[in-house]
Amino acid sequence: MSEAPATIHFVSLGCPKNRVDTEVMLGVAQAAGCALEPDPARADFIVVNTCGFIGPAKEESIDTILDLGRLKDSGACKKLVVAGCLSQRYPSQLAEELPEVDHFLGSGDMLRLGEVLRGEGSRMMVGNPAAYTLRATDPRVLSQGRHSAYVKIAEGCNRTCSFCAIPGIRGRQRSRPVEDLVREVEALVSQGVLEVNLVSQDTIAYGRDRSERPTLAGLVKALGDVPGLRWLRLHYLYPEALTDELVELLAGHPRVVKYVDMPLQHASDRMLRRMKRGHGGQRLRRVVETVRGKIPGVTFRTAFIVGHPGETEEDFQELCDFVAWARFDRVGVFRYSDEDGTASEAQGDKVSRRESHVRHRRLMALQRPLARARNRALVGSRLEVLVDGASDEHEYVLQGRHAGQAPDIDGVVYLSGPEVSPGTMALVDITQAADYDLVGEVVLDPALPPEPRRRPRRVSLKTLPATAAPD
Repeated sequence: MSEAPATIHFVSLGCPKNRVDTEVMLGVAQAAGCALEPDPARADFIVVNTCGFIGPAKEESIDTILDLGRLKDSGACKKLVVAGCLSQRYPSQLAEELPEVDHFLGSGDMLRLGEVLRGEGSRMMVGNPAAYTLRATDPRVLSQGRHSAYVKIAEGCNRTCSFCAIPGIRGRQRSRPVEDLVREVEALVSQGVLEVNLVSQDTIAYGRDRSERPTLAGLVKALGDVPGLRWLRLHYLYPEALTDELVELLAGHPRVVKYVDMPLQHASDRMLRRMKRGHGGQRLRRVVETVRGKIPGVTFRTAFIVGHPGETEEDFQELCDFVAWARFDRVGVFRYSDEDGTASEAQGDKVSRRESHVRHRRLMALQRPLARARNRALVGSRLEVLVDGASDEHEYVLQGRHAGQAPDIDGVVYLSGPEVSPGTMALVDITQAADYDLVGEVVLDPALPPEPRRRPRRVSLKTLPATAAPD
């Protein structure tokens, strides 16, 4: 009788870029003959792909490592592997303080997991992050369904934002060739992927580091034309003036989603200078006006940092005024935390944790009714929805997303009515809206016009008051 294959359990923390790295390690494990084990207590190998970007993410990574490390005594675990940004950033410190970890891999060492699985790897396997750039030929196993995938178009970053440690963790920007990315998207579509989400640290700067100087617009056009792809979405655009060609693609290409994800970080000129963003608030206003004016029906997502060193009440109020003016569809708000080796860490005029917390709540409370109003404007409309599968929030209910809802970070559409299969597109009449989520009735006959709901809804959404903003 043949020996049972080794089992392996993965935990992926942090951003979608990290998820792609985890999926590469899943591919390495599959190629090595390992069986994926959903229960960490029963796995021979446990791999934690960590995030080391900001304080809370680092704390989550450490807590996860410690929790899973206990399974070396109480579970089946023979090898505990820590990979990703945290081990890239603090290799010696982690090796000293975490004796339960058997192997450390850096942010560019995913393929070396094969050495660990063969019993050939050393304990410290953290290499130079700039030595690796993902390729279409690298093994990869999708981890969240077969209909949606992230595609990482570049590694690293050339920006010098004062609060950010990513260039030191991931190295300078390394864009992938257009041809390689087309091959990857073609392969994903052949597996049933309908939605591709482009990610990198600085998506707008794609191609500037390559000798042939490809453009983001050229890449988007090439990927959007891949047969069988339904949605192509762009994430992490730096706030620069968008080229006419890119705007035209966002506005009019049938498979390029009208979705702009552009972290702006602040709106005060003084704070943008302290953050070393390379521009002032007027550029941000011009970008917002361009996006709103030239891309009808666009969904605009952004993110801000509150509590950065030197932020005064006047700076924060300027940010609030900007958010009220721009009326973004989605806003993420992060509280500043000092990061080792960054320019912001050395800046004076620190904002207290309490004040940072208060400003976070105030900005979220300002944004919530704006998001609610935009959602309510969709009631009565008919939208195309990508069905993701069963909902975690409502038993026996499916959920999906319309084009203005990105996976993992935005709200969802809860589906009632006729059953539809996960991984398919469905027409849905929107019947109810809350702050971030929607409810809709699946339409089987598209010739029928939308009608008001007359019978009891199977799903009920609760709307939180604006004063109850989460931490």
